Amino acid sequence: MKADDYYKVMGIERDASAQEIKTAYRRLARKYHPDLNKDPHAEEQFKNVGEAYEILKDPKKRAAYDQSGLSDHVDHTQNAGFNTGAGFSGMDADWFSSLFGDTRFQERALRGADLQGRIHISLEQAFSGCIKEINVAQQTLRVSVPAGVKNEQKIRLAGKGAQDPRGGSSGDLYIDVIVDHHAIFDVVGQDIYVTLPVAPWEVALGSTVMVPTLAGKVELKIPERSQGGNTLRLKKRGWPGVNPGDQYVVLKVVVPEPKTPGEIELYKSMAETMPFNPRKSLGV
Repeated sequence: MKADDYYKVMGIERDASAQEIKTAYRRLARKYHPDLNKDPHAEEQFKNVGEAYEILKDPKKRAAYDQSGLSDHVDHTQNAGFNTGAGFSGMDADWFSSLFGDTRFQERALRGADLQGRIHISLEQAFSGCIKEINVAQQTLRVSVPAGVKNEQKIRLAGKGAQDPRGGSSGDLYIDVIVDHHAIFDVVGQDIYVTLPVAPWEVALGSTVMVPTLAGKVELKIPERSQGGNTLRLKKRGWPGVNPGDQYVVLKVVVPEPKTPGEIELYKSMAETMPFNPRKSLGV
């Protein structure tokens, strides 16, 4: 580094007093601390502030730095907390604790880094819950996925993150749950939607049919004179939770293709005995 880089990092003049250095450090450490600043560059800024402060707060190191203009005087052992972005010296932790009125910064002083992971599960697994294995940091963990988990929801495994090299507690592991797209079911909030193919006579005359749900097949009564596009509700057959949703069944009329002479004659007979213009509402 250049001779004045540490001063620029701290935003102070080269003749700044010890109190000015401490004040600048406290202001910048709070501004860039990863727990408070989610900017992707904040952690690097936080490390730079910590490194500069380790030199400038010590009169001997500061004098040697001013004379040589080199950064080789940084004691990386004492400064390990800033290099990892995971902790502080005792004085720093005490200051953060008094500033925020709790001990969470003291706890971070001897705590490993948090880790991130990802698992893919099916919609059925998300609905019912499941056990999945994940490989993180050279270890295989079994993850209990609760029933009703949503796509991109996070699961926290306390103490399953990186170990602290100084003997402190391990960090946490945060797992992103990715729920794969399903071929027939769509989830909207707490409700589930499915399109159900039905025969013309099932909607015209009314019938009871089987409908798939994520919890198994159930019976559904289709009222007579129903139409394609009508939506029927299966109460509390939707997504599980404190307030479970409903499943909505959208009827889709499928017309069978006539393949035999008898079937063709049946369609001709229907056309003759049931005059019907499906385009009447269009005026044609």
